[in-house]
Amino acid sequence: MSQHEYENPEDAEQLVQKVSRWYSVQIIEERRAAAPDPERLKVLRDGLAQCAADQQALGAAEPDEVAEIAARYAARAKELGGQ
Repeated sequence: MSQHEYENPEDAEQLVQKVSRWYSVQIIEERRAAAPDPERLKVLRDGLAQCAADQQALGAAEPDEVAEIAARYAARAKELGGQ
């Protein structure tokens, strides 16, 4: 997909939410582990915080910013899907 296919803020928000859900599930699973890894939890929490910040930024973003955020999250969702 080209960046222009991601100019719709609603589509961008859905991509951010998809990645955010992945982080949330991973945090829950890590917390339930017999020996939770504090470093992994920090990385996951930081990722979730970045999702929240980007989702908030979408509210006032220009079309090129929306496209950039959406493209980044589309790539991230694809990357996380392989894990």
